[in-house]
Amino acid sequence: MIEVVLNDRLGKKVRVKCNEDDTIGDLKKLVAAQTGTRPEKLRIQKWYTVYKDHITLADYEVKDGMNLELYYN
Repeated sequence: MIEVVLNDRLGKKVRVKCNEDDTIGDLKKLVAAQTGTRPEKLRIQKWYTVYKDHITLADYEVKDGMNLELYYN
């Protein structure tokens, strides 16, 4: 289990516990459950790299305690 911190830069930080073999789509579903926003409306990225839904966290080398950016579409 790893913990990922997502910051939306609007004053909300979301901490999510997930597995390294979860996909970005799974992570979006966990974030959506905590924020009340639909998963289709969320975009997760780091700098200029927008993370795609079908790729796992391990493939993106997301580690425990890593900060990601959360945007609303």
